[in-house]
Amino acid sequence: MTAPLARYRRAAALPLGMALASALAFLPNVTATAADGAAGAPVAQSRLAAADGPELSYVVNVHPGHGASRTVLRAISDAGGTVVTSYDQIGVIVVHSANAGFAEEMRAVRGVDSAGATRTAPLPAQSTTDTGKPRPLTATEAKAVAARAKAGQDPLEPQQWDLRAIQADKAHERTLGSPKVTVAVIDTGVDDTHPDIAPNFNRAASVNCVSGKPDTADGAWRPGAADSPHGTHVAGEIAAARNGIGMTGVAPGVKVAGIKVATTGGFFYTEAVVCGFVWAAEHHVDVTNNSYYTDPWYFNCTDDPDQRALVDAVSRASQYAERKGTVNVAAAGNESYDLASDSIDDVASPNDTKPVPRTIDPAVCKDIPTQLPGVVTVAATGAKNIKSSYSNYGLGTIDIAAPGGDSTAYQPPAPPATNGSILGTLPGGTWGYMSGTSMATPHVVGIAALIKSTHPYAPPALVKALLYKEADATPCTDPYDIDGDGQVDAVCASGHGTTGFYGAGIADALNAVRR
Repeated sequence: MTAPLARYRRAAALPLGMALASALAFLPNVTATAADGAAGAPVAQSRLAAADGPELSYVVNVHPGHGASRTVLRAISDAGGTVVTSYDQIGVIVVHSANAGFAEEMRAVRGVDSAGATRTAPLPAQSTTDTGKPRPLTATEAKAVAARAKAGQDPLEPQQWDLRAIQADKAHERTLGSPKVTVAVIDTGVDDTHPDIAPNFNRAASVNCVSGKPDTADGAWRPGAADSPHGTHVAGEIAAARNGIGMTGVAPGVKVAGIKVATTGGFFYTEAVVCGFVWAAEHHVDVTNNSYYTDPWYFNCTDDPDQRALVDAVSRASQYAERKGTVNVAAAGNESYDLASDSIDDVASPNDTKPVPRTIDPAVCKDIPTQLPGVVTVAATGAKNIKSSYSNYGLGTIDIAAPGGDSTAYQPPAPPATNGSILGTLPGGTWGYMSGTSMATPHVVGIAALIKSTHPYAPPALVKALLYKEADATPCTDPYDIDGDGQVDAVCASGHGTTGFYGAGIADALNAVRR
Protein backbone atom coordinates (compact mmCIF):
# COMPACT_ATOMS: atom_id res chain seq x y z
CA MET A 1 0.00 0.00 0.00
CA THR A 2 1.55 3.32 -1.07
CA ALA A 3 0.54 6.72 0.26
CA PRO A 4 0.71 9.89 -1.87
CA LEU A 5 3.72 12.11 -1.34
CA ALA A 6 3.79 15.14 0.92
CA ARG A 7 6.70 17.33 1.90
CA TYR A 8 5.30 17.72 5.42
CA ARG A 9 5.86 14.63 7.50
CA ARG A 10 2.20 14.33 8.37
CA ALA A 11 -0.89 12.88 6.84
CA ALA A 12 -4.11 14.84 7.05
CA ALA A 13 -7.10 13.34 8.80
CA LEU A 14 -8.42 11.81 5.58
CA PRO A 15 -10.70 8.77 5.30
CA LEU A 16 -7.75 6.43 4.81
CA GLY A 17 -5.37 8.37 7.09
CA MET A 18 -2.82 8.88 4.33
CA ALA A 19 -0.50 11.75 3.42
CA LEU A 20 -1.68 14.63 1.28
CA ALA A 21 -0.52 14.76 -2.30
CA SER A 22 1.61 17.73 -3.33
CA ALA A 23 0.62 19.29 -6.65
CA LEU A 24 3.10 22.10 -7.12
CA ALA A 25 2.53 24.73 -9.79
CA PHE A 26 5.84 26.10 -11.05
CA LEU A 27 7.49 26.71 -14.34
CA PRO A 28 10.54 24.49 -14.84
CA ASN A 29 13.88 26.15 -14.23
CA VAL A 30 15.84 25.50 -17.41
CA THR A 31 19.55 25.58 -16.71
CA ALA A 32 21.28 27.40 -19.54
CA THR A 33 24.93 27.29 -20.48
CA ALA A 34 26.52 30.57 -21.51
CA ALA A 35 27.33 30.77 -25.18
CA ASP A 36 31.00 30.52 -26.05
CA GLY A 37 32.50 33.83 -27.03
CA ALA A 38 34.92 34.50 -29.85
CA ALA A 39 38.46 33.29 -29.45
CA GLY A 40 40.28 35.42 -26.92
CA ALA A 41 37.07 36.85 -25.38
CA PRO A 42 37.41 37.46 -21.64
CA VAL A 43 35.78 34.97 -19.26
CA ALA A 44 33.73 37.78 -17.73
CA GLN A 45 31.60 37.93 -20.90
CA SER A 46 30.51 34.30 -20.42
CA ARG A 47 29.60 35.00 -16.82
CA LEU A 48 27.61 38.07 -17.82
CA ALA A 49 25.58 36.02 -20.29
CA ALA A 50 24.92 33.34 -17.66
CA ALA A 51 23.79 35.99 -15.22
CA ASP A 52 20.67 36.51 -17.34
CA GLY A 53 19.20 33.32 -15.81
CA PRO A 54 16.93 33.10 -12.75
CA GLU A 55 18.43 33.95 -9.38
CA LEU A 56 18.89 30.88 -7.19
CA SER A 57 20.20 30.23 -3.71
CA TYR A 58 23.41 28.21 -3.19
CA VAL A 59 25.50 26.79 -0.39
CA VAL A 60 29.27 26.94 -0.71
CA ASN A 61 30.97 24.66 1.81
CA VAL A 62 34.53 25.45 2.85
CA HIS A 63 36.87 24.25 5.59
CA PRO A 64 35.12 25.13 8.88
CA GLY A 65 36.44 27.22 11.71
CA HIS A 66 38.37 29.98 9.96
CA GLY A 67 35.82 31.66 7.71
CA ALA A 68 36.03 31.88 3.95
CA SER A 69 39.40 32.78 2.49
CA ARG A 70 39.88 35.87 0.36
CA THR A 71 40.31 33.55 -2.60
CA VAL A 72 36.89 31.97 -2.04
CA LEU A 73 35.15 35.29 -1.43
CA ARG A 74 36.71 36.80 -4.54
CA ALA A 75 35.68 33.74 -6.55
CA ILE A 76 32.10 34.06 -5.31
CA SER A 77 31.99 37.68 -6.45
CA ASP A 78 33.68 36.94 -9.78
CA ALA A 79 31.15 34.18 -10.47
CA GLY A 80 28.27 36.59 -9.96
CA GLY A 81 27.41 35.59 -6.40
CA THR A 82 26.30 37.70 -3.44
CA VAL A 83 26.94 36.39 0.07
CA VAL A 84 23.76 36.35 2.16
CA THR A 85 25.35 35.01 5.35
CA SER A 86 28.17 32.78 6.46
CA TYR A 87 28.26 30.15 9.19
CA ASP A 88 32.00 30.10 9.81
CA GLN A 89 31.76 27.59 12.65
CA ILE A 90 30.69 24.91 10.16
CA GLY A 91 32.09 26.41 6.96
CA VAL A 92 28.78 26.99 5.15
CA ILE A 93 28.27 30.13 3.06
CA VAL A 94 24.81 31.03 1.72
CA VAL A 95 24.97 32.79 -1.64
CA HIS A 96 22.50 34.13 -4.21
CA SER A 97 23.44 34.14 -7.87
CA ALA A 98 21.80 34.39 -11.30
CA ASN A 99 24.76 32.62 -12.94
CA ALA A 100 23.57 29.19 -14.05
CA GLY A 101 27.16 27.95 -13.88
CA PHE A 102 27.83 29.35 -10.42
CA ALA A 103 28.06 26.05 -8.52
CA GLU A 104 30.27 24.41 -11.13
CA GLU A 105 32.65 27.38 -11.10
CA MET A 106 32.81 27.36 -7.30
CA ARG A 107 33.59 23.65 -7.15
CA ALA A 108 36.79 24.36 -9.07
CA VAL A 109 37.99 26.95 -6.53
CA ARG A 110 40.74 26.02 -4.11
CA GLY A 111 39.38 25.77 -0.56
CA VAL A 112 35.82 24.87 -1.62
CA ASP A 113 34.76 21.40 -0.45
CA SER A 114 31.38 21.38 -2.22
CA ALA A 115 28.85 23.77 -3.70
CA GLY A 116 25.33 23.40 -5.01
CA ALA A 117 21.99 25.06 -5.67
CA THR A 118 19.52 24.66 -2.82
CA ARG A 119 16.48 24.87 -5.12
CA THR A 120 15.38 24.59 -8.74
CA ALA A 121 12.77 27.36 -8.55
CA PRO A 122 13.84 31.01 -8.78
CA LEU A 123 13.95 33.14 -5.65
CA PRO A 124 11.56 33.44 -3.93
CA ALA A 125 9.75 30.11 -4.30
CA GLN A 126 6.04 30.27 -3.61
CA SER A 127 3.39 27.61 -3.90
CA THR A 128 -0.25 27.47 -4.81
CA THR A 129 -0.55 24.09 -3.12
CA ASP A 130 -3.30 23.59 -0.56
CA THR A 131 -1.27 22.26 2.36
CA GLY A 132 -4.38 20.74 3.91
CA LYS A 133 -5.81 22.30 7.02
CA PRO A 134 -6.56 19.93 9.89
CA ARG A 135 -10.11 19.72 11.15
CA PRO A 136 -10.43 21.72 14.39
CA LEU A 137 -12.49 20.42 17.27
CA THR A 138 -15.93 21.96 17.27
CA ALA A 139 -17.22 23.57 20.44
CA THR A 140 -19.69 20.73 20.84
CA GLU A 141 -16.98 18.09 20.49
CA ALA A 142 -14.69 19.89 22.93
CA LYS A 143 -17.48 20.13 25.49
CA ALA A 144 -18.27 16.42 25.14
CA VAL A 145 -14.60 15.44 25.54
CA ALA A 146 -14.14 17.72 28.55
CA ALA A 147 -17.10 16.08 30.24
CA ARG A 148 -15.16 12.79 30.24
CA ALA A 149 -12.00 14.26 31.78
CA LYS A 150 -10.98 12.89 35.16
CA ALA A 151 -9.76 14.93 38.09
CA GLY A 152 -6.29 16.28 37.35
CA GLN A 153 -6.65 15.91 33.58
CA ASP A 154 -6.80 18.76 31.09
CA PRO A 155 -10.22 18.97 29.43
CA LEU A 156 -9.23 17.36 26.10
CA GLU A 157 -6.93 14.72 27.55
CA PRO A 158 -9.49 11.88 27.21
CA GLN A 159 -8.99 12.08 23.42
CA GLN A 160 -5.22 11.70 23.77
CA TRP A 161 -4.94 7.93 23.40
CA ASP A 162 -1.37 8.56 22.30
CA LEU A 163 -0.32 9.70 25.78
CA ARG A 164 -1.61 6.47 27.25
CA ALA A 165 0.08 4.42 24.52
CA ILE A 166 3.51 5.66 25.63
CA GLN A 167 2.59 5.80 29.35
CA ALA A 168 3.09 9.56 29.41
CA ASP A 169 0.08 9.90 31.70
CA LYS A 170 1.85 7.74 34.28
CA ALA A 171 5.20 9.46 33.70
CA HIS A 172 3.51 12.76 34.58
CA GLU A 173 2.90 11.43 38.07
CA ARG A 174 6.68 11.45 38.47
CA THR A 175 7.65 14.53 36.45
CA LEU A 176 6.19 17.01 33.99
CA GLY A 177 9.67 17.95 32.84
CA SER A 178 11.98 20.77 33.82
CA PRO A 179 11.60 24.40 32.68
CA LYS A 180 15.39 24.38 32.34
CA VAL A 181 15.02 22.08 29.30
CA THR A 182 14.19 23.65 25.93
CA VAL A 183 12.85 21.86 22.88
CA ALA A 184 12.95 23.64 19.51
CA VAL A 185 10.39 22.94 16.79
CA ILE A 186 12.20 23.46 13.47
CA ASP A 187 9.14 23.81 11.28
CA THR A 188 6.53 26.14 9.77
CA GLY A 189 6.36 28.43 12.80
CA VAL A 190 4.84 28.26 16.27
CA ASP A 191 1.94 30.35 17.55
CA ASP A 192 3.25 31.32 20.98
CA THR A 193 0.01 33.14 21.78
CA HIS A 194 -1.89 29.84 22.01
CA PRO A 195 -3.08 29.37 25.62
CA ASP A 196 -1.58 25.86 25.76
CA ILE A 197 1.82 27.03 24.42
CA ALA A 198 2.26 30.50 25.91
CA PRO A 199 3.08 29.31 29.47
CA ASN A 200 6.03 27.25 28.21
CA PHE A 201 7.30 29.37 25.33
CA ASN A 202 10.99 30.29 25.14
CA ARG A 203 11.18 33.52 23.19
CA ALA A 204 14.96 33.85 23.45
CA ALA A 205 15.50 30.56 21.63
CA SER A 206 12.98 31.37 18.87
CA VAL A 207 13.75 32.80 15.44
CA ASN A 208 12.79 33.01 11.78
CA CYS A 209 15.40 31.30 9.57
CA VAL A 210 13.47 31.18 6.27
CA SER A 211 15.97 33.34 4.37
CA GLY A 212 18.91 31.37 5.72
CA LYS A 213 19.79 34.29 7.98
CA PRO A 214 18.35 34.66 11.52
CA ASP A 215 15.49 37.14 11.89
CA THR A 216 14.89 37.88 15.57
CA ALA A 217 12.09 40.41 15.16
CA ASP A 218 9.35 39.91 17.72
CA GLY A 219 6.91 37.26 16.50
CA ALA A 220 8.95 36.41 13.40
CA TRP A 221 8.75 32.74 14.45
CA ARG A 222 4.94 32.68 14.20
CA PRO A 223 3.09 31.19 11.24
CA GLY A 224 1.39 33.70 8.97
CA ALA A 225 -2.21 33.43 7.83
CA ALA A 226 -1.13 31.50 4.72
CA ASP A 227 1.36 29.24 6.53
CA SER A 228 0.71 25.66 7.54
CA PRO A 229 -0.37 25.04 11.17
CA HIS A 230 2.03 22.06 11.21
CA GLY A 231 4.63 23.57 13.56
CA THR A 232 2.07 24.77 16.09
CA HIS A 233 0.47 21.30 16.17
CA VAL A 234 3.87 19.71 16.81
CA ALA A 235 4.72 22.22 19.56
CA GLY A 236 1.52 21.40 21.45
CA GLU A 237 2.12 17.67 21.22
CA ILE A 238 5.48 18.19 22.89
CA ALA A 239 4.85 20.83 25.52
CA ALA A 240 1.20 21.90 25.81
CA ALA A 241 0.98 23.08 29.42
CA ARG A 242 -0.99 21.20 32.05
CA ASN A 243 -3.03 24.27 32.95
CA GLY A 244 -6.66 23.24 32.93
CA ILE A 245 -7.02 24.34 29.31
CA GLY A 246 -7.20 22.16 26.23
CA MET A 247 -4.72 19.28 25.98
CA THR A 248 -1.53 18.05 27.66
CA GLY A 249 1.87 17.65 26.00
CA VAL A 250 4.21 14.70 26.45
CA ALA A 251 6.51 16.99 28.46
CA PRO A 252 4.16 19.72 29.74
CA GLY A 253 6.75 21.26 32.05
CA VAL A 254 9.57 21.95 29.57
CA LYS A 255 10.08 25.02 27.42
CA VAL A 256 9.37 25.05 23.69
CA ALA A 257 10.85 27.37 21.05
CA GLY A 258 9.82 28.03 17.47
CA ILE A 259 12.45 28.02 14.72
CA LYS A 260 10.60 28.88 11.52
CA VAL A 261 12.31 27.47 8.43
CA ALA A 262 9.48 26.91 5.93
CA THR A 263 8.44 29.37 3.24
CA THR A 264 4.81 30.34 2.88
CA GLY A 265 4.65 27.71 0.14
CA GLY A 266 5.84 25.12 2.63
CA PHE A 267 9.38 24.60 1.32
CA PHE A 268 12.13 23.69 3.78
CA TYR A 269 15.27 24.76 1.90
CA THR A 270 18.82 23.87 2.91
CA GLU A 271 19.92 27.37 3.91
CA ALA A 272 16.96 27.67 6.31
CA VAL A 273 17.53 24.22 7.82
CA VAL A 274 21.23 24.98 8.33
CA CYS A 275 20.30 28.26 10.02
CA GLY A 276 17.85 26.39 12.26
CA PHE A 277 20.33 23.82 13.49
CA VAL A 278 23.06 26.38 14.08
CA TRP A 279 20.63 28.64 15.94
CA ALA A 280 19.56 25.73 18.14
CA ALA A 281 23.20 24.90 18.85
CA GLU A 282 24.08 28.47 19.80
CA HIS A 283 21.00 28.93 22.01
CA HIS A 284 21.41 25.87 24.22
CA VAL A 285 18.47 23.91 22.82
CA ASP A 286 18.34 20.42 24.31
CA VAL A 287 16.24 18.65 21.65
CA THR A 288 15.12 19.59 18.13
CA ASN A 289 12.01 18.29 16.37
CA ASN A 290 12.39 17.86 12.59
CA SER A 291 9.14 16.72 10.97
CA TYR A 292 10.01 17.47 7.32
CA TYR A 293 12.40 16.62 4.55
CA THR A 294 14.76 19.21 3.11
CA ASP A 295 13.38 20.44 -0.22
CA PRO A 296 13.42 20.19 -3.16
CA TRP A 297 14.81 16.63 -3.21
CA TYR A 298 13.08 13.88 -1.26
CA PHE A 299 16.39 12.00 -1.45
CA ASN A 300 19.71 13.79 -1.96
CA CYS A 301 22.16 11.67 -3.94
CA THR A 302 25.82 12.13 -3.12
CA ASP A 303 26.83 11.13 -6.65
CA ASP A 304 25.22 14.39 -7.84
CA PRO A 305 27.49 17.38 -7.02
CA ASP A 306 24.64 19.78 -6.24
CA GLN A 307 22.80 17.36 -3.99
CA ARG A 308 26.05 16.27 -2.32
CA ALA A 309 26.61 19.89 -1.27
CA LEU A 310 23.19 19.98 0.41
CA VAL A 311 23.91 16.78 2.32
CA ASP A 312 27.26 18.24 3.33
CA ALA A 313 25.76 21.51 4.59
CA VAL A 314 22.88 20.00 6.59
CA SER A 315 25.17 17.28 7.99
CA ARG A 316 27.62 19.88 9.24
CA ALA A 317 24.82 21.85 10.88
CA SER A 318 23.09 18.91 12.58
CA GLN A 319 26.37 17.45 13.82
CA TYR A 320 27.45 20.85 15.11
CA ALA A 321 24.22 21.04 17.11
CA GLU A 322 24.83 17.58 18.56
CA ARG A 323 28.40 18.50 19.54
CA LYS A 324 26.89 21.48 21.38
CA GLY A 325 24.60 19.16 23.34
CA THR A 326 21.47 18.96 21.20
CA VAL A 327 19.59 15.73 20.45
CA ASN A 328 18.15 15.88 16.93
CA VAL A 329 15.01 13.84 16.20
CA ALA A 330 13.42 13.49 12.75
CA ALA A 331 10.39 11.92 11.08
CA ALA A 332 10.85 8.87 8.83
CA GLY A 333 8.29 9.94 6.20
CA ASN A 334 4.82 9.00 5.06
CA GLU A 335 5.19 7.15 1.76
CA SER A 336 5.34 3.52 2.95
CA TYR A 337 8.90 3.32 1.59
CA ASP A 338 11.23 0.58 2.74
CA LEU A 339 14.28 2.77 3.30
CA ALA A 340 16.48 -0.34 3.54
CA SER A 341 15.51 -1.68 0.12
CA ASP A 342 17.81 -1.91 -2.88
CA SER A 343 15.99 0.84 -4.78
CA ILE A 344 13.19 3.37 -4.32
CA ASP A 345 11.08 5.15 -6.91
CA ASP A 346 11.25 8.87 -6.10
CA VAL A 347 8.42 10.52 -8.03
CA ALA A 348 8.37 13.87 -6.18
CA SER A 349 11.78 15.41 -6.86
CA PRO A 350 12.41 18.22 -7.43
CA ASN A 351 9.18 19.39 -5.87
CA ASP A 352 9.58 23.14 -6.38
CA THR A 353 9.48 23.00 -10.20
CA LYS A 354 8.65 19.91 -12.26
CA PRO A 355 9.30 16.52 -10.65
CA VAL A 356 11.29 14.08 -12.76
CA PRO A 357 10.64 10.47 -11.65
CA ARG A 358 13.83 8.58 -10.85
CA THR A 359 14.89 5.34 -9.22
CA ILE A 360 17.37 5.98 -6.46
CA ASP A 361 19.87 3.81 -4.62
CA PRO A 362 19.30 4.26 -0.85
CA ALA A 363 22.98 3.54 -0.28
CA VAL A 364 23.96 6.83 -1.90
CA CYS A 365 20.72 8.85 -1.75
CA LYS A 366 19.53 10.03 1.65
CA ASP A 367 16.49 11.75 3.10
CA ILE A 368 17.91 14.70 5.06
CA PRO A 369 17.98 15.37 7.96
CA THR A 370 16.18 12.07 8.69
CA GLN A 371 18.97 9.74 7.57
CA LEU A 372 21.96 11.78 8.68
CA PRO A 373 24.40 10.31 11.22
CA GLY A 374 23.36 10.88 14.81
CA VAL A 375 19.77 11.86 14.03
CA VAL A 376 17.05 9.79 15.76
CA THR A 377 14.71 8.47 13.04
CA VAL A 378 11.09 7.92 14.08
CA ALA A 379 8.42 5.69 12.51
CA ALA A 380 4.70 6.02 13.26
CA THR A 381 2.26 3.67 14.96
CA GLY A 382 -1.51 3.80 15.29
CA ALA A 383 -3.90 3.21 18.18
CA LYS A 384 -3.45 -0.59 17.89
CA ASN A 385 0.33 -0.18 18.42
CA ILE A 386 1.31 -1.40 14.95
CA LYS A 387 2.98 0.46 12.09
CA SER A 388 0.77 3.18 10.63
CA SER A 389 -0.43 2.50 7.10
CA TYR A 390 1.65 5.32 5.61
CA SER A 391 4.84 5.14 7.71
CA ASN A 392 8.22 4.58 6.08
CA TYR A 393 10.24 1.76 7.57
CA GLY A 394 13.51 -0.13 7.12
CA LEU A 395 15.86 -2.29 9.18
CA GLY A 396 18.87 -0.26 10.25
CA THR A 397 17.12 3.00 9.35
CA ILE A 398 14.29 3.29 11.89
CA ASP A 399 15.60 3.91 15.41
CA ILE A 400 12.36 4.02 17.36
CA ALA A 401 8.58 4.26 16.87
CA ALA A 402 5.83 6.33 18.49
CA PRO A 403 2.15 7.17 17.99
CA GLY A 404 1.55 9.12 14.80
CA GLY A 405 -2.06 8.14 14.25
CA ASP A 406 -3.80 6.25 11.47
CA SER A 407 -7.21 5.92 9.90
CA THR A 408 -9.79 5.00 12.50
CA ALA A 409 -10.95 2.35 10.02
CA TYR A 410 -7.53 0.66 10.35
CA GLN A 411 -6.62 1.33 13.97
CA PRO A 412 -9.54 2.60 16.07
CA PRO A 413 -8.62 3.90 19.52
CA ALA A 414 -10.01 2.48 22.74
CA PRO A 415 -12.73 4.55 24.47
CA PRO A 416 -13.02 7.26 25.59
CA ALA A 417 -10.96 8.41 22.56
CA THR A 418 -12.90 8.49 19.30
CA ASN A 419 -10.37 9.67 16.71
CA GLY A 420 -7.41 7.62 15.48
CA SER A 421 -5.37 10.73 14.63
CA ILE A 422 -3.29 12.82 17.04
CA LEU A 423 -4.73 15.83 18.86
CA GLY A 424 -2.61 18.98 18.77
CA THR A 425 -2.71 22.76 19.12
CA LEU A 426 -3.62 24.94 16.15
CA PRO A 427 -2.91 28.64 15.51
CA GLY A 428 -5.54 30.95 16.87
CA GLY A 429 -6.09 29.11 20.14
CA THR A 430 -7.84 26.00 18.85
CA TRP A 431 -7.09 22.26 18.70
CA GLY A 432 -7.37 19.65 15.96
CA TYR A 433 -6.24 16.30 14.60
CA MET A 434 -3.39 15.31 12.30
CA SER A 435 -1.65 12.02 11.48
CA GLY A 436 1.84 11.25 10.21
CA THR A 437 5.39 10.54 11.20
CA SER A 438 5.34 14.30 11.85
CA MET A 439 3.10 13.52 14.79
CA ALA A 440 5.15 10.51 15.94
CA THR A 441 8.36 12.52 16.19
CA PRO A 442 7.10 14.96 18.88
CA HIS A 443 6.32 12.02 21.16
CA VAL A 444 9.95 10.90 21.02
CA VAL A 445 11.13 14.49 21.39
CA GLY A 446 8.94 14.91 24.47
CA ILE A 447 10.36 11.74 26.04
CA ALA A 448 13.90 12.90 25.26
CA ALA A 449 13.03 16.16 27.05
CA LEU A 450 11.80 14.19 30.07
CA ILE A 451 15.06 12.20 30.08
CA LYS A 452 17.06 15.41 29.92
CA SER A 453 14.95 16.80 32.77
CA THR A 454 15.73 13.73 34.86
CA HIS A 455 19.41 13.65 33.85
CA PRO A 456 20.31 17.32 33.26
CA TYR A 457 23.97 16.63 32.53
CA ALA A 458 23.39 13.75 30.14
CA PRO A 459 25.09 14.28 26.75
CA PRO A 460 23.14 13.50 23.56
CA ALA A 461 24.64 10.01 23.28
CA LEU A 462 23.30 9.05 26.73
CA VAL A 463 19.87 10.58 26.09
CA LYS A 464 19.58 8.56 22.89
CA ALA A 465 20.82 5.40 24.58
CA LEU A 466 18.14 5.76 27.26
CA LEU A 467 15.48 6.40 24.62
CA TYR A 468 16.30 3.11 22.94
CA LYS A 469 16.93 1.09 26.09
CA GLU A 470 13.65 2.10 27.72
CA ALA A 471 11.52 1.64 24.60
CA ASP A 472 9.04 -1.25 24.62
CA ALA A 473 10.59 -3.92 22.39
CA THR A 474 8.02 -4.69 19.71
CA PRO A 475 8.28 -7.70 17.40
CA CYS A 476 7.63 -7.50 13.70
CA THR A 477 4.00 -7.41 12.64
CA ASP A 478 3.86 -10.44 10.36
CA PRO A 479 1.90 -10.58 8.18
CA TYR A 480 1.23 -6.85 7.90
CA ASP A 481 -2.14 -6.46 6.18
CA ILE A 482 -3.28 -3.11 7.52
CA ASP A 483 -6.41 -2.80 5.37
CA GLY A 484 -7.50 -6.42 5.72
CA ASP A 485 -7.73 -7.13 2.01
CA GLY A 486 -5.66 -10.30 2.20
CA GLN A 487 -2.58 -8.67 0.64
CA VAL A 488 0.64 -8.04 2.56
CA ASP A 489 1.22 -4.26 2.59
CA ALA A 490 4.78 -4.22 3.94
CA VAL A 491 7.39 -6.74 5.06
CA CYS A 492 9.14 -6.22 8.39
CA ALA A 493 12.72 -7.42 8.83
CA SER A 494 14.41 -7.91 12.20
CA GLY A 495 17.91 -8.40 13.54
CA HIS A 496 20.27 -7.45 16.36
CA GLY A 497 17.41 -6.50 18.67
CA THR A 498 15.70 -4.10 16.28
CA THR A 499 13.04 -4.32 13.59
CA GLY A 500 12.37 -2.50 10.36
CA PHE A 501 8.99 -1.27 11.58
CA TYR A 502 9.78 -0.21 15.15
CA GLY A 503 13.55 0.03 15.55
CA ALA A 504 14.37 -0.47 19.23
CA GLY A 505 10.64 -0.49 19.98
CA ILE A 506 7.79 1.87 20.80
CA ALA A 507 8.89 4.82 22.92
CA ASP A 508 7.92 4.64 26.61
CA ALA A 509 7.83 7.78 28.76
CA LEU A 510 7.34 6.04 32.07
CA ASN A 511 10.30 3.72 31.60
CA ALA A 512 12.41 6.69 30.55
CA VAL A 513 11.88 8.61 33.81
CA ARG A 514 12.11 5.68 36.22
CA ARG A 515 15.89 5.75 36.37
